[in-house]
Amino acid sequence: MKHQWWVVSAVVAAACGSDAQPKAARAPSPEGSLLTVDTATLDVPLAIPAQLYVEHDARVYARSSGFVESVYVDLGAAVGEGEPLAQLEHVDQEIALARAEQDYARAEREVARARDLARMGGMSAADSETAELNDQQTALARRQAKRNLDLTRIVAPFAGVVTARTVRPRQLVASGDSLFRVSALGPLRVSIRVPETAAGIRVGGTAQVVGIDGTAAAATIIRGSPTVDPASGTREFLLQLGAGGGLRPGGAVTVHLGAERRTVVAIPKDAIAEQGYVLVSDGGRTVLRAVTLGTTLPDGRIEVTSGLSPGERLVRSAK
Repeated sequence: MKHQWWVVSAVVAAACGSDAQPKAARAPSPEGSLLTVDTATLDVPLAIPAQLYVEHDARVYARSSGFVESVYVDLGAAVGEGEPLAQLEHVDQEIALARAEQDYARAEREVARARDLARMGGMSAADSETAELNDQQTALARRQAKRNLDLTRIVAPFAGVVTARTVRPRQLVASGDSLFRVSALGPLRVSIRVPETAAGIRVGGTAQVVGIDGTAAAATIIRGSPTVDPASGTREFLLQLGAGGGLRPGGAVTVHLGAERRTVVAIPKDAIAEQGYVLVSDGGRTVLRAVTLGTTLPDGRIEVTSGLSPGERLVRSAK
């Protein structure tokens, strides 16, 4: 009776938030009330933290220097592939293209005359080759002038949504400056690394993806690495989520799939006192110890993730 009275008193003291944890009881525990910490081997479903992403997600950079003449879109705007996002000043590029067009037209006329004269024997081979070379050079100059003008137009690389805008009208930008970010809203993907020992994971298999707010969506494994990373002992798998679901690119999620065979520390429920404490029998003394509990096992026992080691002796709870 003394021992039982002390067990109840110790648990009550722990529940009341006593700063000083009892170190040991004065009286040894009866052998009949002791049990041994054991292990259990089971298949535990994997829960892997990850982050959603989309394949089409890119920053849009200035490819020419100059002042920003116009900005056509703002944050959150939906855009199509090739749709204009902004326009840089381009008068100089238009003038250069007009000159290149004139030079090309003149070279085309000259090379046509040179070919006619060459057929009639009225032009040397050297003069004919010079005319042909000039025609080719003016064609390249015309093409470059068109390219320079095109680079003043900032366009969306693919259909999506503007997720960042760092440019303003009349701002001076240099080639390589980041102006926008465009992201597609789907399909959502997630990349995970699973232990080599995991079972039930294959290309074509399914998984559940859960967001931090509890929103869940089904996913399919679309790719898997054929090799194991020797440093981590894991394989990489790529999953794609189905349409809908309310999850967004960049969101933190937990991927639930497959199972991994694990050996865990397990104890009966009646060994756990209130507030997650157990009474450990140590050399004839009884010590109150806090433990971290995991899931309930199929046989009714409780997994202990920290605080106990296999083979230790526990006192059954007096509750």
